[in-house]
Amino acid sequence: MKFAVVVFPGTSCEVDTYDVIKHKLNEDVEYVSHVSDSLDQYDAILIPGGASYGDAVRPGAIANMQPILKSIKKAAEKGKLILGIGNGFQILLEAGLLPGAMLKNENLKFICKQVQLKVENNNTAYTSAYEKAEQITIPIAHGKGNYFCDEATLAELKSNNQIIFTYTSENPNGSIENIAGITNKQGNILGLMPHPERAVDTLFGSEDGLKIFQSIVRNWRESHATNA
Repeated sequence: MKFAVVVFPGTSCEVDTYDVIKHKLNEDVEYVSHVSDSLDQYDAILIPGGASYGDAVRPGAIANMQPILKSIKKAAEKGKLILGIGNGFQILLEAGLLPGAMLKNENLKFICKQVQLKVENNNTAYTSAYEKAEQITIPIAHGKGNYFCDEATLAELKSNNQIIFTYTSENPNGSIENIAGITNKQGNILGLMPHPERAVDTLFGSEDGLKIFQSIVRNWRESHATNA
């Protein structure tokens, strides 16, 4: 399996994300620039966290205008797996690949700490390695992670089981319905504010995030074995 780690000016978590794929999963992975115009050779696309373009205007808004987004949207239409973490989630929202918007944290402060999450849906390409309703620990690091959507969108997210992760012990940023991560209707795109690439070893305080990446690989292998 071959992964792409998309890098924008201001991205700061690309090395962590690359390292998980290369050294924890032993899979092929490459950095891909924001000016690249093709992702055809990759099986999964990872959009890491950071603060692309300094979070100017709205987080992810300027990144959405870069050449690589056309390729990301093309990959999404083909059903390829696309994971957006932190700022990557914000970029997917700005691109219209996921519904809703991201607001400033309710307390208007940057928050960096471990949080407790609940796996609401483990029947996805990103969560199949988890148990249903499993409680996990993954860190957050953001100033604008307050997920918001209108009532109609929220109802649709619920009816389609698109709410994948929720905050449990506390809601650190004010997100509606404690939402920490969602997918699109097709389930091939996941956006989440917590950083699973920072929770892949007990030395970091948790290895609960590793299962997201393991789920991606397992799903890809199973789907390709079926199609072979």
